[in-house]
Amino acid sequence: MTTIAGSSPYTGQALEPVAEESSAADVAKTVEIAGEAFSYLQGIGREGRARLLEAIADNIDLNADELIRAADEETGIGTARLTGELKRASYQMRFFAEVLREGSYLEAAIDTAGDTPMGPRPDLRRILQPIGPVAVFGSSNFPFAFSVLGGDTASALASGCPVILKAHSSHPNTSKISFATMAAAAHASGGPDGIVGIVYGQKAGTELVSHPLIQAVGFTGSLGGGGALMEAISRRDQPVPFYGELSSLNPLIVTAGAAAERGPEIGQGLAASITTSAGQLCTKPGVVFVPAGDNGDKLVAALTSDLSGSTVSPLLNKRIFESYAAITGALEKNENVEQVAVGAEPVGGGFRVRPTLYSIDAARLTPELIEECFGPSAIIVRYKSETELVSALAMVEDSLTLTLHTGVNEGDLTARLTEIGRGRAGRIIYNGYPTGVAVSWAQTHGGPWPSTNSLHTSVGATAIRRFLRPVTFQDAPEAVLPIELRDGTPPLPRRINGTLIVPPRSGDFTVPCA
Repeated sequence: MTTIAGSSPYTGQALEPVAEESSAADVAKTVEIAGEAFSYLQGIGREGRARLLEAIADNIDLNADELIRAADEETGIGTARLTGELKRASYQMRFFAEVLREGSYLEAAIDTAGDTPMGPRPDLRRILQPIGPVAVFGSSNFPFAFSVLGGDTASALASGCPVILKAHSSHPNTSKISFATMAAAAHASGGPDGIVGIVYGQKAGTELVSHPLIQAVGFTGSLGGGGALMEAISRRDQPVPFYGELSSLNPLIVTAGAAAERGPEIGQGLAASITTSAGQLCTKPGVVFVPAGDNGDKLVAALTSDLSGSTVSPLLNKRIFESYAAITGALEKNENVEQVAVGAEPVGGGFRVRPTLYSIDAARLTPELIEECFGPSAIIVRYKSETELVSALAMVEDSLTLTLHTGVNEGDLTARLTEIGRGRAGRIIYNGYPTGVAVSWAQTHGGPWPSTNSLHTSVGATAIRRFLRPVTFQDAPEAVLPIELRDGTPPLPRRINGTLIVPPRSGDFTVPCA
């Protein structure tokens, strides 16, 4: 049996095995147990699931030291950032407890029987209900917030779907401890086995998405990894949705007005955004458009000054380390590309690299020179006119984010660039930086292909929508209706005969419901 072990980014050496690769039989048993837990999660209702998520959050906080220690050993991210990320993970659980209690995510709607211009209408009552067991594949760069304890898990559990997790090969021990933390909380809350499950190994991941009981897949990772899973899903008898966050360049545009007003300040902010977490963020600005001329030069000078001589934490794993070397190496060999800054020589071995910054004239830019590079690197594109900017921007693939730094008197230009951004990205940032994705009601963490392959967000309240489907009850006896669709005033927003009714908040909602 193949054993599962991570590697230390600090040394590059393999760590002790933490599990055995899950067999096809192991995967099937895990999914079947999850299928049995599905009815339990529905039966405890919104309040029951809210309390479950809060119990998980509490147990995450109680086991913080062990979780952070394991994650730092396997990822090299450092305890400071991991401490903040773990707080985000427990916050996400509590946030979705709030989403459950508020209730509007169900989109409850009632049209009572009556006459219409089209003739008699039956009594129709619509609600969203959970779809069933869900598979979740976390990312390497966020071992807590986008992995086993992450937003896909929180939103799926909130919806009422059991979750089977594929342990990430870069942090299998962190995945194992994270799973145990959630499972213990679920059992302590009175829940059965199967509310959460876990499998190990690449083959197990393919078996997982191929199992007929799996009703959706959440994935955060590379375009290649996502493509392999989508291919496996395509061979199923029953197609299921695949929600992938895949690849993003996150272009950042600095206009002439912004460069004139605060060029050096923008340059300093960019240096931090490019190198934070060693540049291993899905929202890192990978391509930066800067106007030609003195003001743009001052911005680039501030950026290169901060980046030159800087050091970063190790990269997460050997694959990312080798990819970074290949992508930066190709840029350095291109005669149209200039290396304008390089960080300090790293001290120690492992997967450490030097931050790098490149520059090219917009007129010489080609699509082949722009690809996602996980690591502390970016390419600056110097443009001479708005026409040249727009032409160069068209070579950049659609992204999770697009950032605009504009001047105070550039309202018309800001509007034109915003209109471009609306068609090219899921989140548009003004005079800020894309790194950092707040968990909130209004957040969108998604975008057009290839950043994602769906219309949904993976962060924020509406991430729960991925794991729900609508059902309408026509002329149904009240006794069979979900409590949220019965006559009366349950404490959640409902649309009744076209009018949105928002009742005042009241206490816990403990009646079992879908």
